[in-house]
Amino acid sequence: IISQTLICYMTWAATLDYGRKTKNEDIRPGPLRPANIIRNKFPTYKNGSNGIVIKLADGPEVPPLKEVVAKETEELLDRRQRFSVRELAMKFEKGLNTATLLSKEVKWRQVALLERDILLKNLKSVLESLRGQVTGKTKDEIEESISMVEILAVQLSKREAELIQQKTEVTELAKSLKLASEDAKRIVEEERVNANTEVESARSAVQRVQEALQEHEKMSKRTGKQDMEELKKEVRVARRIKMLHCPSKAMDLENEIKTLRKTFTEKSVDCVNLLKELELHKRLKGNDIPVFDLEGLQCLGSMLHIVCQNGTPMDFSNISVQWFRIHPKESNKEIISGATRPAYAPEPNDVGRYMQAEINFGGETAIAKTAGLVDPDAGLVDYVETLVRKPETEFNVVVLQLNGIDQPKEAVHVLNVGRLRMRLSKGKTVVAKEFYSSSMQLCGVRGGGEAASQAMFWRPRSDLSFAVAFETARERNAAIMLARRFAIDCNIILAGPGDKTPW
Repeated sequence: IISQTLICYMTWAATLDYGRKTKNEDIRPGPLRPANIIRNKFPTYKNGSNGIVIKLADGPEVPPLKEVVAKETEELLDRRQRFSVRELAMKFEKGLNTATLLSKEVKWRQVALLERDILLKNLKSVLESLRGQVTGKTKDEIEESISMVEILAVQLSKREAELIQQKTEVTELAKSLKLASEDAKRIVEEERVNANTEVESARSAVQRVQEALQEHEKMSKRTGKQDMEELKKEVRVARRIKMLHCPSKAMDLENEIKTLRKTFTEKSVDCVNLLKELELHKRLKGNDIPVFDLEGLQCLGSMLHIVCQNGTPMDFSNISVQWFRIHPKESNKEIISGATRPAYAPEPNDVGRYMQAEINFGGETAIAKTAGLVDPDAGLVDYVETLVRKPETEFNVVVLQLNGIDQPKEAVHVLNVGRLRMRLSKGKTVVAKEFYSSSMQLCGVRGGGEAASQAMFWRPRSDLSFAVAFETARERNAAIMLARRFAIDCNIILAGPGDKTPW
């Protein structure tokens, strides 16, 4: 009877529902079940034959609560970096709920242990009272039962200490998880606030862009309407001009300038012819009939040709020619070195002087002289004064000769006339570049030819010389005058070969 009573007490204690639920209710969910833990930790007994209590073998051990919590915490920390802020907050909340459940389970298990302690004490007191009432074999069984109850009490006290330690650790873990969850919530809230701020700023930026686009569209429409009105107005004016056949003022001025130039050329030719007739009349009185004469305008930019007075063509291959410039006041004759052809193009140094050519044929010398002074090119001085204000000026030229050797006339070069130096280049390649010096020579080409009025001779140094052609005679004369003007500022006088200089 005593053995059966002891077994009933122990079985009831081992199978007690610590959650205080009825049998029909579902077992409370959670990672650990107190009944299973207690059943696996405490030995199970049964009543064998002859009243012997037999200890059953323990089932497979379940990991302790501390190891389970540590393992779950480690997994949570390992996967922390792979979650977003919101997911991390959800994981922390889940961990906090799990820790709370574990804490409640520890409390329930502690209550169960307290109830077992009371049951064991009651059982021990009952066995003590029965031991005094029985003798013999029954008394030995009661003493053995008392010793077993004492052993169970010792195991229960150890288990209670472990539970207290686990309770402390679970409480600390729950606190840390709670703090982490609060931090995660705070981070989520901050990110939400930042996201809302960025969204608002983006919306304001989009709104500003839309307003700017609308304003631009309005301005474009307004400008388009104004341009359309202006175009219509211009079209109406153009139609009116076309209907009235009225040329513009620019065209009137251009036509007037052309007419004036033509008239000036005709008057110049008439004046030259009158001067020639007057000179011829004087020579006829002195029995000095000229054989040759100079044909061409006596102005800068023109060409002077030696022709026979009677109009018959002459072969100048066996005739030597030399050109001179004569000062109108001093009447001294200055030889023009290299000018030995039947044609000569006056250069800026010849302006305001007479041009004279001496022709030697058959042992006799004939003279052909201009009837008047060489006139300057109209507007050239003002054009050069405008170029002087610039630090440098570029001219497109073609190299005719290099050191006296003819060159192909396909490539276009750039002649740069600066305040301190002159440079000739072809694309990015510099052909020649020299500062103004006393060894530099510059003048018009004196070898004759159809393009002599547009050609210039330039010798940068003693071992290098060029003959270049400009686009117009005006540009050629402007380049010569500009270079000489800059050279004078450097106390250098640029002249041609054999020309006399003041120093």
